[in-house]
Amino acid sequence: MVTSSAILPEAALIMPSKRTSILVSEVGPRDGLQSISSIMPTEAKKAWIAAEAAAGVPEIEVGSFVPPKLLPQLADTAEIVAYARTIPGLTVAALVPNFKGAQNAITAGAHKITLPLSVSETHSLKNLRKTHDQVFDEVRAIVELLNTLPKDQRPHFEGGLSTAFGCTLEGHVDERKVVELAVKLMTLGCDEVGLSDTTGYANPAQLQRLIRLVRAEVGDDGLTGVHLHNTRGLGLANALAALEVGITTLDASLGGLGGCPFAPGASGNIVTEDLVFMLDAMGYETGIDLDKLLVVRDIVIAALPGEEMYGFTPDAGLPKGYHGPWGLPAHAA
Repeated sequence: MVTSSAILPEAALIMPSKRTSILVSEVGPRDGLQSISSIMPTEAKKAWIAAEAAAGVPEIEVGSFVPPKLLPQLADTAEIVAYARTIPGLTVAALVPNFKGAQNAITAGAHKITLPLSVSETHSLKNLRKTHDQVFDEVRAIVELLNTLPKDQRPHFEGGLSTAFGCTLEGHVDERKVVELAVKLMTLGCDEVGLSDTTGYANPAQLQRLIRLVRAEVGDDGLTGVHLHNTRGLGLANALAALEVGITTLDASLGGLGGCPFAPGASGNIVTEDLVFMLDAMGYETGIDLDKLLVVRDIVIAALPGEEMYGFTPDAGLPKGYHGPWGLPAHAA
């Protein structure tokens, strides 16, 4: 029988370094909205983005520059980017599927662009209608375009490795292929790569192993962020595992909206509210006001009647007397 005397000594407790800073990147206005049939009014999107920025969210992926006929939910992305650029201190990110999308994102003023490259070529053909070699051609053209711009006007260019942990179309994804493609993207001129659990297949051990393998080839600065889904309930476990091996940027979606429309059954991003609560409670620094963040949810619910929103923290509320970090020794807070 375990008694109170068997509690681990304080030195054995796992806790972050004091005020370790983690960047929470909100992807709901892109990944969340592309995965539902409802079309959110442009003014509601602006209100959502403004409210999250006011709550302290430092980076928001506000849309995707894809043809409106493919994703009418995101047809107003150029207008949304231009609006988001007026919000002081906010990093405005956008997804670009090709060179044309990158051109449009640059014209609109995005601070950061991400081009997705599916490690599963079957998924790439379904998602972008391009082979790996064709995606490489798009990357080359984008890098050439960026190099024509003054350095202070170039958006940060990330190569997003989708289906990095498994594919609903192909199944197993070879980790050696993930590393190979990461190296290729960096060689072609991407500023960094990101790992995406597009299908919600990842587990903590697998995630840590792959992060280490990729970083061994591209360096720690070449991989700082991961995009995780909660499809099988492992979203926060995977997020914590990523932090333990040095990842400092985590994507999440308000209310858990989102997934990939070309990966059947892959719904469910990490809930931003739950992620911020976990980080805040553990003593990580996010710069996000959790009380203000929870109120943002009302804007989305009002604009998307009938769409399901997720999140344990919004449902249960904050613990009585909560002022975070929660449960740490006073000197560690």
